[in-house]
Amino acid sequence: MDDLFKSMRISTAGMKVQGARMRVISENVANADSMPTKPGEMPYRRKKILFKNELDRKLDVNIVHVKKVKEDSTANFKKFFDPAHPAADENGYVLRPNVNSLIEMMDMREAQRSYEANVNTVKASKKMLEQTIGILR
Repeated sequence: MDDLFKSMRISTAGMKVQGARMRVISENVANADSMPTKPGEMPYRRKKILFKNELDRKLDVNIVHVKKVKEDSTANFKKFFDPAHPAADENGYVLRPNVNSLIEMMDMREAQRSYEANVNTVKASKKMLEQTIGILR
């Protein structure tokens, strides 16, 4: 029975981090068109989530946690020409956020599938636990 509790704990930790991942992705999508308002101001920078494995000493299993949410400095801002924009530089260019909506949607789908897989694992473990209790009665 300990193994069933362990698998449920591992899966619920997975659900928690995938939920956090979906929140970060949602924030990125919501700010994909957030533009600066003044020259020299930086636009929204895409965020990404980092995970870490951590030992749960009570159950003696490794579970996943959110290590941190950080800004993605690997992707450059996009430039577009709009000299009438209030944030345009001296050459008429405005920086756009480094968010690619297609990548965000693919990441969201992956996070959703991982979340669903963890939900199914919890359901299966719960059913096995219920059957074990039924046998012991």
